[in-house]
Amino acid sequence: MKKVFISALLFFICSDYIFSQFDVQSSQYMFHKSSFNPAAVGEDEMIQVIGQHRIQWIGIPNAGQTTVFSINTPIKIGDLINGVGLKFMNETVGQFTNQSAHLQYAYKKKVGEGILSIGGDLGFISLGFRGDSIYLPVGEYHAPKGTDMQIPTTNVVGMSLDFNTGLFYSTNKYYTGLSFTHLNSPTVSWTDNIDFNVKGTMFFTAGYNWTLTNTKYTLKPSTLLKTDFNSLQLDLSSRVEYDNRYWGGLTYRMQDAIVILAGLNISGGLAIGYSYDFPTSEILTVSTGSHEILLSYSFEYVFGKKNNKFKSIRFL
Repeated sequence: MKKVFISALLFFICSDYIFSQFDVQSSQYMFHKSSFNPAAVGEDEMIQVIGQHRIQWIGIPNAGQTTVFSINTPIKIGDLINGVGLKFMNETVGQFTNQSAHLQYAYKKKVGEGILSIGGDLGFISLGFRGDSIYLPVGEYHAPKGTDMQIPTTNVVGMSLDFNTGLFYSTNKYYTGLSFTHLNSPTVSWTDNIDFNVKGTMFFTAGYNWTLTNTKYTLKPSTLLKTDFNSLQLDLSSRVEYDNRYWGGLTYRMQDAIVILAGLNISGGLAIGYSYDFPTSEILTVSTGSHEILLSYSFEYVFGKKNNKFKSIRFL
């Protein structure tokens, strides 16, 4: 598995990284893997509640804001412990709105020294456009409002079924995952003349836990690659965690931003994380960057007892 990870990473580094995406951006992807890979639900054998909010490109009017909320848990079916979860997302970008809800499931099996998970989620996406707020100036290079049939002049919204799938393999030392969103290429109809087709995106992620000489410190490099097979975006991250309580690190997002990461485990399984994206592209001339905050509450469910008990543990 290590050789496969290194070979894949070298291939991705040697590629061209320009990506125009439909799926939401996430700088703290390593803490919310189930948001893009359903096979990761129940992965840490804990009940997890995660909320994540991102404010994109401060300084640009009507730039995007995204909120993702999920809850997932291990569940015992016969002699097997699998994973189930719920995921909700709400995003606004200019006049465009994007909402979704998915039910997630992952089948888990012991393979070698780790656990292999095969997962999928089924739900819906709801896409809208606030056409009544569009202003189109009239002039030599602008058509009057209402003459372009591809631009709605009223508020429109449509809904479609959506299916995502993924694989995830993890051990105590490392993990790797591959997933594909919008596998069914859903089409949302706004009017008789306007349809919005959602393209699928492939995600590849991997990470490693390296305990340093001083065992209170752990180095945790990770990566996330996204592609729609026309373009790519790659995050290369590294963070240091101290005493399983505080962490800080950096991410380099190819041709886009340098990201600062920081966070702490507060107490009783409650954790908070923050990231700041400093643009390295021409966006820097109009934006001071992007902010993202993540809250997580994790607690363990003890299986196999008549009187099941819950106990809080620290966020890993």
